[in-house]
Amino acid sequence: QVAVGWGVAPSSMRGVLTTLLFVAMGTMLRSVSAFVPSVHRLATPSLGLGGRTLRAASYARAGTRSSLPASWGSSGRARLFHTTSMKAADAAAAPAQGKKKPGKAKEDSKYSKTVNLPETNFNQRANAVKREPELQAFWKDQKVYEKAFEENTGSKFVLHDGPPYANGDLHIGHALNKILKDFINRYQILKGSKVRFVPGWDCHGLPIELKVLQSMKSDEKKELTPIKLRKKAASFAKETVDKQMESFKRYGVWGDWERPYLTLLPEYEAAQIKVFGEMVEGGHIYRGRKPVNWSPSSRTALAEAELEYPEGHTSRSLWASFHVTSPSAALKEAAGGEDNLRVAVWTTTPWTIPANLAVAVNERLDYALVKAPSGECLVVARDLVGSLAGKMQGEAEEEGGERPPAPELEELAVLKGKDLEGTVYKHPLYDRESKVVIGGEYITTESGTGLVHTAPGHGVEDYQTGLKYGLELLSPVDDGGLFTEEAGEALVGKSVLGDGNQAVIDMMREAGALIREEPYGHKYPYDWRTKKPTIFRATDQWFASVDSFRDTAMDEIAKVEFIPEKGRSRISSMVEGRSDWCISRQRNWGVPIPVFYHKETGEPLLTKESIEHVRGIVREKGTDAWFEMDESDLLPPSHKDQADQWVKGKDTMDVWFDSGSSWAGVVQERGEDLAYPADMYLEGSDQHRGWFQSSLLTSVAAQGKAPYKTVLTHGFVLDEKGFKMSKSLGNVVDPRQIIEGGKNQKLEPAYGADVLRLWVSSVDYTGDVRVGANIMKQISDSYRKIRNTLRYLLGNLNDFDPEKHTVPYDEMPSVDKWMLGKLAEVQGEVRDAFERHQFYRASQAVTQLVIGDLSNLYLDVAKDRLYISSPDDASRRSCQTVLKVALEMLATSIAPLTPHMAEDAWLNIPWKVATPSVFQHGWPALDYQPFEADKWAAIRQVRDDVNLAMEKARRGGVIGANMEAKVVVHCKGDIRDIIAGSMQQDSILAYPSPVTVADDIRFILLASQVILVDSAEAVAEACGEEYTVGVKEGQTESGIVVGVTKAEGKKCERCWFYDESVGEHEGQDGVCPRCGHAAAQYFESEDKEDKE
Repeated sequence: QVAVGWGVAPSSMRGVLTTLLFVAMGTMLRSVSAFVPSVHRLATPSLGLGGRTLRAASYARAGTRSSLPASWGSSGRARLFHTTSMKAADAAAAPAQGKKKPGKAKEDSKYSKTVNLPETNFNQRANAVKREPELQAFWKDQKVYEKAFEENTGSKFVLHDGPPYANGDLHIGHALNKILKDFINRYQILKGSKVRFVPGWDCHGLPIELKVLQSMKSDEKKELTPIKLRKKAASFAKETVDKQMESFKRYGVWGDWERPYLTLLPEYEAAQIKVFGEMVEGGHIYRGRKPVNWSPSSRTALAEAELEYPEGHTSRSLWASFHVTSPSAALKEAAGGEDNLRVAVWTTTPWTIPANLAVAVNERLDYALVKAPSGECLVVARDLVGSLAGKMQGEAEEEGGERPPAPELEELAVLKGKDLEGTVYKHPLYDRESKVVIGGEYITTESGTGLVHTAPGHGVEDYQTGLKYGLELLSPVDDGGLFTEEAGEALVGKSVLGDGNQAVIDMMREAGALIREEPYGHKYPYDWRTKKPTIFRATDQWFASVDSFRDTAMDEIAKVEFIPEKGRSRISSMVEGRSDWCISRQRNWGVPIPVFYHKETGEPLLTKESIEHVRGIVREKGTDAWFEMDESDLLPPSHKDQADQWVKGKDTMDVWFDSGSSWAGVVQERGEDLAYPADMYLEGSDQHRGWFQSSLLTSVAAQGKAPYKTVLTHGFVLDEKGFKMSKSLGNVVDPRQIIEGGKNQKLEPAYGADVLRLWVSSVDYTGDVRVGANIMKQISDSYRKIRNTLRYLLGNLNDFDPEKHTVPYDEMPSVDKWMLGKLAEVQGEVRDAFERHQFYRASQAVTQLVIGDLSNLYLDVAKDRLYISSPDDASRRSCQTVLKVALEMLATSIAPLTPHMAEDAWLNIPWKVATPSVFQHGWPALDYQPFEADKWAAIRQVRDDVNLAMEKARRGGVIGANMEAKVVVHCKGDIRDIIAGSMQQDSILAYPSPVTVADDIRFILLASQVILVDSAEAVAEACGEEYTVGVKEGQTESGIVVGVTKAEGKKCERCWFYDESVGEHEGQDGVCPRCGHAAAQYFESEDKEDKE
């Protein structure tokens, strides 16, 4: 058995523990003969059934179920209900077997047909490739999702979908994301909430534009106009949306698939422009020139969320010295008569040296003036003198030879950084002078020289320092990352990330300013689309001033629930450290910034009137109108007569502004179905710097509040070994292949969507999760255990009518009350897990119930009551009452996780149900209290020890089936009282017997006789020491000593129990009194039917 402390497992281990549970399940269930598959086999040799499984249910019964909508007709019924016998259906789905060896067939006992065999059309094999689409068609035809919204009486629940890019096939991360959302939505539907999930797609931006350009020939590109590109991009995006949508639907995800939101739809674009206008009106939008992340490969500005930082980047770093022409007073005094003064600087971007306009120091750091053997005097941070000396060390004369020792740098004086302010130095490459200035705390002694080469046009800190000193924004680099004429004739046209960088290094060497150049490995921003390095470059852009509403944003973050909680600190630190957001892009495929510029002055026209006028046009015609219409039509009425003086802008909005406006374009726009702010946003953990943040900033700026109440994040999907998936490694797991199977179905079987979903439910998504062939096989095994349990429950309820046969709780035996209490307890755990969005807990709770208390104990001991007792026996009906509760509890508990299996089971319920779909049934309220839990925990331990003794006796040839056993027990105290108290009558096979006979230890152990003795020696004497447990070993887990010997009496031909009473009863030969009555009742009924 498996005992895992789930409640105390650290989150990093939960996924591993869950996987271990599934592995253990497979091992346990293969070794425990009492599990459901053996229940389906019904120990058939004892019944003379020749290995038959479940009896065929009649077609008429399945086809006329009142819960099946009449609109489906006979063809619909044929589609939904398997009308072949379970044996035939299972055989059809099973792999081919070899021919049986010839031999004499065993004749059936005359009592075979008197047994209550299970009947159900619920197939043992899911046949998911065919069956799941049928069930999805049922949901669609019956409008189950839509009716749940109309009929549920709870409040609205809004999980707002973050839009994936419409630029390729879905991957396993998409599946994880959408299925998690569906878990939550389906659970909310079961709770009675009104749920409308609007799936969305991000359709603008460079990724789609690049896909279009890649598909075009060079001649086509030459004739490409902005509007032609936009038309092609829109067409590509819509085609991709259709493909991705079908995949999401195949995962079993419910949503408004007929009305998704696309960021290219006119009504959405108009809502986005409205948000922009509200931010303009609030004073949060401005145009400025400042350095931004710029992608030369994409020729556009980028937001932080559009950057990635790959491992292994190496920059060309250099140490240099700039000649001082006019030292500050303090430096002059410290230098004495020395006139060859230099400031030492370090940079990892040599190409920015041409834009140098200052050297910055930290006013609180200590700086040393040191003299080199060459006579040069250098200013460097005191803590970095040794490091600088190492960089000044010469090279070896011969390859492989020893380098000369580092020079001794004599310390002449120590000054504070503030004492260096105002020192003037000459640029090493140009005829201009600049000053040493005071920078900020970004200047440290962790690396470099402690003096920072400052180019305000190429860095954020440099820009801030430049503002303080009124420095020019020099950026001699064009859109393609090439030096302009401002950089000088020697550099113009060279790439700053290529030959231009090398050229600067060479020029510094020639100027005598280079101390050392060497590679430097560090994190560096790359364009996430082109996978190429970016640069910082000063350009004219439109910005949202985060400074102006940061405090409100931070207050709103404090009100939001974050799952996991660490998400709060992640987004807080990002917002807190952000001063503005560059929202303009130099691309054609996007929503235009609705601004006009005066042709002479360049002044922008951006008023409430002008924005509203453009918004109205966009709502009617879409943003293509901006590119197709003239200024005279786009300008507001107040400026139409001045159309010749204005020109429309060419910038489009950042795609993060597009998706970040979805709270307005979707949640607010569809107020009849949705509610703002949304209850939840759910995406990957990388979205704290992406969609979560852009949505927060636009919503706070425009509405003054966060667009969400809860933010839930999940990790990334790795392969089974914990490696990132990549095509080059060949470890990519395709969700479509999991569902449909690969070319070799033996190696890559078709598991169906529910197995994929069960995998999602098994992982702790708050961290990175793993998936692979072995994991999916284990998940599939778990799926089959749950399915087989449902099949067993349905089969044994085939003649149960809840209105007629339900047994009141007070009239039930203890074991049934205990099981009801356990079902209620597990349902409570499942519900709590769903409420906390801890789906792995729900999955574990259901799985442990199936393989533990339910299948390994209750259903095993229930077989006798269900199959052998008379159909209307009170004990049997009591057990069926429990099975009915278990069926509904299991179906609803798994419905959010594996909806196809749950619905399939629901549609095969044999009595008239109130709702056609499990999702219309609601979450059942089980108010059963725990009942004699300690007693049944003790009995389980006794049963485990008895099974060990049974196995010894079986191996020794003493017994075959458990019913051949006589169990001899020695124990004391409470456990003796429990065992003795359960045996209320001499024979469990007597007729009539009270309903409490189901609690008899003999039925619980499936043994014909159980006797209590006074010593361990008596156990060994009765059974032989080799067939005992606890005699040699000492104390057992349950505290008993137990042995097994052959049962006394004769074997009942019908139930296989042994008893002295077996003989002739009610005209039946070779049976016990109980079976005699049941068989006589059956034959009497059969005779009556024949006469009729």
